[in-house]
Amino acid sequence: MAFCVVYIREAHPEEGWVVSANRDMDIRVNDPTTDEERRDVAVTCALRLNIRMPVVIDAIDDSIARAYGALPDRLYLIGKGGLVAFQGAPGPVGFRPKELEQAIERELALPRQSG
Repeated sequence: MAFCVVYIREAHPEEGWVVSANRDMDIRVNDPTTDEERRDVAVTCALRLNIRMPVVIDAIDDSIARAYGALPDRLYLIGKGGLVAFQGAPGPVGFRPKELEQAIERELALPRQSG
């Protein structure tokens, strides 16, 4: 089983809704307008937040965020069969890692599907 973070549109750019915690951590980013700028912001955030799993980046057209309803953040588990096995509610209120953990345990208990 593999885990990753999908970095989508920046929720707290300098020209938008700035969160004081970001300022406290000296994370100040402008809203990216190109794929390269989004990659640079994702790298900055991953390093500053000490993310220890792979980070993949949504294209500047936000196709993944739109497909999954991921703004501002959301937890997903893609199951062994390639289908969504868990979809959390939109964050931050719906950000419930314990529910994701339970879904992972259920998924791991399922018999492996032959391809």
